[in-house]
Amino acid sequence: MPMPSRVPRNVWVLSLTSLLRDVASEMLVHLLPLFLANVLSVRITLIGLIEGIAETTASLVKIYSGWLSDKLGRRKGLTAGGYGLAALAMPLLLVAQTWPIVLLYRFVDRMGKGIRTAPRDALISESVESSQRGASFGLHRAADSAGAFLGLLLAIVFVWRMQGIGVDLDARTFRTIVAFAMVPATLAVLVVIVGVREVLTHGTASLPTMTFRGFDPRFGRFLVVTTLFTLGNSTDAFLVLRAQDGGASVLAILALLAGFNLVYTMLSGPAGALSDRVGRRRVIIAGWLLYAVVYVGFAWADRTWQFAGLYALYGAYYALTDGVAKAYVADLVPDPGRRGLAYGAYNGVVGLTVLPASVVGGILWQGIGEWGGFGAQAPFLFGSGLSLLAVILLWRWVH
Repeated sequence: MPMPSRVPRNVWVLSLTSLLRDVASEMLVHLLPLFLANVLSVRITLIGLIEGIAETTASLVKIYSGWLSDKLGRRKGLTAGGYGLAALAMPLLLVAQTWPIVLLYRFVDRMGKGIRTAPRDALISESVESSQRGASFGLHRAADSAGAFLGLLLAIVFVWRMQGIGVDLDARTFRTIVAFAMVPATLAVLVVIVGVREVLTHGTASLPTMTFRGFDPRFGRFLVVTTLFTLGNSTDAFLVLRAQDGGASVLAILALLAGFNLVYTMLSGPAGALSDRVGRRRVIIAGWLLYAVVYVGFAWADRTWQFAGLYALYGAYYALTDGVAKAYVADLVPDPGRRGLAYGAYNGVVGLTVLPASVVGGILWQGIGEWGGFGAQAPFLFGSGLSLLAVILLWRWVH
């Protein structure tokens, strides 16, 4: 994997932190919709609402946290605090007997993510030269997805040993995995506290409120196009439920997700380095086009091997867009003193849009109340169409 020369300490430490955190979170996040559906008998529409509320919470906090880190001129404390809050939320899943407790867990967990994300991204961008941003963010995303891959492998071992190849998730299996996941979540907090070095910027303590004035208009346009794309990008919980609907067992679903993260890990670094050479916008467009193809595939797939191929392509989409988009934000906002707010706005827009996207996706699939939905294919075809429209706008409008 191509890497920037002499990778700074902060990039390595934050990459290790993300790896450990994702070992913990990925053991749980994809099993959570199965826990809600199989154990607590929650409807798909409500699952979409829970995920949407959780992401909305994170998004609102991301905007404020990014601005606050700009105001203080410090990023480390908020980053560590966010990881710590998410770790403290995990024991809630050990006692969850109803869906409101799961919602509370997701709320607190996503609040922690909201607190840490923008300051962490700003720390990375300020720790490297501009010519190395793509590769550095690619390295960070690769470590993140590597942790997810390891976490899923551990989850596979637990499921295999405790319940075999059953289609439905067992409550005892899930809670055992939760207890084990608390270990790497705690280690992630310790690593960021001990290892990260603060990168001081000129704080904007005199700024009384958040303001988006003075940003490059292209940044605003990029946020608009990203919002349109995300409206069709409902929660990934729907992908898990779609695979189960197609006959995949819990064990098979975990294997599919492990394959997704393996591809994501292998391609994130090269994709970031490629964006340093050919431009971020072209790489993002390629990723969004791939997304459109993948979602059409999810709409009609009905065999486990088909879902395996689609999940692998989905990993390539993430590699082409996730870290590259964050590097693009830094390109469009050259002032380090405003990047915290910029990353908060970007991550906030993505997360805020997940709520309507997930609610719409759930309604399209299963309907609401007495009104029936259009079936499992509908949310995926909807997402594919919006992604194509977003590609056109990104190409023609954001130069």
